[in-house]
Amino acid sequence: MMVIRRYLISGRVQGVGFRYFVLREAEALGVDGWVRNLSDGRVEAVIGAPADRHARVEEVLRRGPKWSKVEAVEVSEVPNQSAAEGFEIRRDGQ
Repeated sequence: MMVIRRYLISGRVQGVGFRYFVLREAEALGVDGWVRNLSDGRVEAVIGAPADRHARVEEVLRRGPKWSKVEAVEVSEVPNQSAAEGFEIRRDGQ
């Protein structure tokens, strides 16, 4: 069963290649969705994957790329939405 979750990642997560890291890892894990920078300094990712794969997704997000320092990852379910096929980096959001 496909589960869609929204992740808000805070810490040193902009200007360190975080979105490209998420893109590569998402493609390797075979999950769908998108990632973008937020104007408040966080990174937002919305990911659709089988329920059992989200534990690995969260592990990857908590680790981040080499130069990042993840301080927190907030997770929430996104009901009644379908994930687009594939994974993309979206334009920075508000």
